[in-house]
Amino acid sequence: TQAAARKIRRRLTVFAAARYNVDEEQIRFLPNRILAGNQEIPWRTLIKEAYMGRVSLSATGFYETPAREKDPLRAGGKAHRYHAYGAACSEVIIDVLTGEHRVVRVDILHDVGRSINPAIDYGQVEGGFIQGVGWLTSEEVIWDESGKLCTHAPSTYKIPVASDRPVDFRMNLVDWSANRVESVHGSKAVGEPPLPLAVSVFCALTDAIAGAGDYRVFPDLDAPATPERILKAVEVVRQRSAAA
Repeated sequence: TQAAARKIRRRLTVFAAARYNVDEEQIRFLPNRILAGNQEIPWRTLIKEAYMGRVSLSATGFYETPAREKDPLRAGGKAHRYHAYGAACSEVIIDVLTGEHRVVRVDILHDVGRSINPAIDYGQVEGGFIQGVGWLTSEEVIWDESGKLCTHAPSTYKIPVASDRPVDFRMNLVDWSANRVESVHGSKAVGEPPLPLAVSVFCALTDAIAGAGDYRVFPDLDAPATPERILKAVEVVRQRSAAA
């Protein structure tokens, strides 16, 4: 992102210097505006003029993570430059007659370092979490006896949809700690780290199933926790609880 932004900034600098007849060194970028010498130009005006002047306002950038020191054979070293931390608490309801469930509420606190764009980070945390929910509750992989994959399309491989979003979804970003490792403005990657937080949903389902047997026995529940597996676990819990 930073590499791409620098390319666009360079183009705008060259354009603004020529457009307002000043040296490139006299171009200063400020919040929502630029200074071209003694002239102050609103950001919206500059972008419109640059676009009409055939200046490309898009760019791509690449980032290569520095070499990591790890020894997979000895299980030593550092596999990652830094870690992102998160915590989640989930509340679910299960239907003991059908095995279906509903995620009622989720509370998430996630570490993103010093957020560059909180709106994007919120979306990434939510998306990563929902992806994890699908991984643990619905995305079942099935092969037939010949080894052919049977769950190969949306009709057979159940991925989360909009209706699977928690009824009450609350998120907060940890905003009091910057990344201690050198990164873009102290930020942290936040694409996949929230995915494991969905374990809270799986744990809540396990607890709900245990409740069907008055918490006398701990249920055996494998992931993904499909309705069939939840229903079977409920029946087993009730049978074992009655015999206890």
